[in-house]
Amino acid sequence: MRQVSREGTPPGGLPVGARQGAKGVPWLPQSLSPRRAVLVAAASAAAVCSAIAVWSAAHFEAVPIPAAAKELTLGALARAWARWDSGWYAYIAMNGYTYSEGSQGPVAFFPGYPLAIRVIPNLGIDPFSSGFLVTLCCGILACWLFVRWAATQAASDVAVHAAMLLVLYPFAFYLYGAVYSDALLLALIAGAFLCLEQNALIPATLLGAAATFTRPVAPAVVLGLLVRQLERRRQQGAPIRPADFLPLLAVAGLGSYMFFLWQRFGDPLAFLHVQAAPGWDQPPGWHTWLKLTWFRILFPRVAPLVAIRLIGHALVALGTLALVPATRRYLGWGYAVYVALAVGLPTISSKDFMGLGRYVLSAFPVFLTLAFLTRNNPRLYRFWLLGSALVLALLTVAWGAGGYVA
Repeated sequence: MRQVSREGTPPGGLPVGARQGAKGVPWLPQSLSPRRAVLVAAASAAAVCSAIAVWSAAHFEAVPIPAAAKELTLGALARAWARWDSGWYAYIAMNGYTYSEGSQGPVAFFPGYPLAIRVIPNLGIDPFSSGFLVTLCCGILACWLFVRWAATQAASDVAVHAAMLLVLYPFAFYLYGAVYSDALLLALIAGAFLCLEQNALIPATLLGAAATFTRPVAPAVVLGLLVRQLERRRQQGAPIRPADFLPLLAVAGLGSYMFFLWQRFGDPLAFLHVQAAPGWDQPPGWHTWLKLTWFRILFPRVAPLVAIRLIGHALVALGTLALVPATRRYLGWGYAVYVALAVGLPTISSKDFMGLGRYVLSAFPVFLTLAFLTRNNPRLYRFWLLGSALVLALLTVAWGAGGYVA
């Protein structure tokens, strides 16, 4: 694990939290503080991605999802970011939950994000415009929280490098406008671990509970927070206290949703059972766990773009899991456990790896791990950023055009 000396200086780095400006980010003013540099970078990336998405939707004459075909408060901007599962989130925000066994239904989607976007429609804004605003604000906030968290684990220049890897990650457009729950989830989880590192156990637990109320990430969040807290106490040479097990209560978010499903539909696991519905076809079992669908689609012959999509998601997921040992070495067992579960569980439960690219966003410690691994090779780091930004732009074009990206 990356150790910090008594003077607060990581080996080979500068004092944790030291002011470094935008060092290593040549297109930003060097006078900017690390936090402001990341805010400027995230806001800039969001603006560019929105411009690309709107242009792509218009250029390719993308057909909007039915619920977004009407007049929207933010017009073409909101419509370009409303794709695929966005319709489910908007439906839940406006109509609540329904469940019919054997059919696709909204119970597959946890309540945190729909509740967030429901607040603004109450002020007279449609749910898709609301969802865009929630995602945009939460995405930029998540980047800011991330660099603050990273500065608790590394020198500020490394923290900024890691934040840029997140800001320009190929699937980061889910942080900049897509009407999906990823931005809210990342903000909650990054905030939870930041609070933990600042010895604020109660806020960390509450944010963790909000995260498990937003997506089925309870095992990763609960165990990640718990192991990290126990690890911190051991590093401090302090005894374990009953209060150190407070993160276990972060499961309350999942528990409250399960209780609702039990009371309303008589099935506390409806969010799992609905995955087997025709069209989703992802029931738990060996057929899903062994990825037989993935192999069946790819072989013996498949369209090149489909192959790139399926293989790309698989490589991202497996590559992230391959970074778990390095994450343990640099950041400790707590973050290694969190990353392993945050990516490993959806990897196992997915029939074809689809969606894993954006799920890696919630496994935020790997971006700091990558920054550590590339910190002594500036050329590799710049090449990685450039390639990542290019793929981000291409995926945003595909999203705007209505392509099935993740």
